[in-house]
Amino acid sequence: MTTVWVYAEVGADGRPEPTALELLTKARSLGDAVAAVALGPGARAAAPALGEHGAQTVYASEDPVFAEFLAEPAAHVLAGLIAEHRPNLLLFAATYDSREVAGRLQARLGATLMANATDLPAPDRAVTQIFGGTRVVEVALGGPDPKLVVVRPKSFAAEPSGGTADVVEVAADVPEGLRRARRVERHEERAAGPKLEEARVVVAGGRGLGDEANFDLLRQLADAIGNAAVGASRAVVDAGWVPYALQIGQTGKTVKPDVYIAVGISGAIQHRVGMKEAKRIVAVNKDADAPIFEIADLGVVGDALTVVPALIEEVRRHRG
Repeated sequence: MTTVWVYAEVGADGRPEPTALELLTKARSLGDAVAAVALGPGARAAAPALGEHGAQTVYASEDPVFAEFLAEPAAHVLAGLIAEHRPNLLLFAATYDSREVAGRLQARLGATLMANATDLPAPDRAVTQIFGGTRVVEVALGGPDPKLVVVRPKSFAAEPSGGTADVVEVAADVPEGLRRARRVERHEERAAGPKLEEARVVVAGGRGLGDEANFDLLRQLADAIGNAAVGASRAVVDAGWVPYALQIGQTGKTVKPDVYIAVGISGAIQHRVGMKEAKRIVAVNKDADAPIFEIADLGVVGDALTVVPALIEEVRRHRG
């Protein structure tokens, strides 16, 4: 019997991160037994949603130690659970917290760890993209179980199966020596619209906008469209125009909206990795040879400062 676990990040409000539900959906096709591990405040409240997406068991602890201290407590408890139950595969989302837990767990277990996976054909095989997403390769996962795999977001669609989960309480026996890196402050970026990863329309800007002040045009366009989010290229983030939370690409977020509008973005490989799976891509760039046009469904060659205001006006007129 093949057992697949998902390390499920949850919020204090009991809502699982969307990535956990994506991974559980995939886990159902890989294992005979599927479980989720949820550690920290909100873990028990997340169990119904985790069960609905495929977890038959949820190993849960509400102990605040997992929220207060980084990675080490979670890796310690996971190692104990693995020694007791011996799963074959453990899936992690590609978030900062999950990646650190996965790395520390691998160091403790000496297990195989693969990062940046985009698919899993079998419990011992994974698919990833290399050379900036221009090549797709399948990797055999050797070594002892459990295999540890970090999966890129949006690799799978979260689909409920209607199941329920049994909740197994986990003791948080974490030694003082593993309570070292402490979170001292949390800061949540306020956003009026949908989350970047969940928006059906994403309007993203690059250096072609010319100036930080012109980035407000994208916010106006997103507001005019409705239910749209604003993103950015790495060049814009590095320039300090917008926070890192808006970065799309290989070192930022992966998005798969219905429509992706790239404004003043050249389309370097590193950016395309994070958005090329959008259903429709619209590009605005004054350089007719910009690489973004190679993958665009609709391309407009023109100055963004001329095209975008006209587009905003037309969208507003069309919507009444």
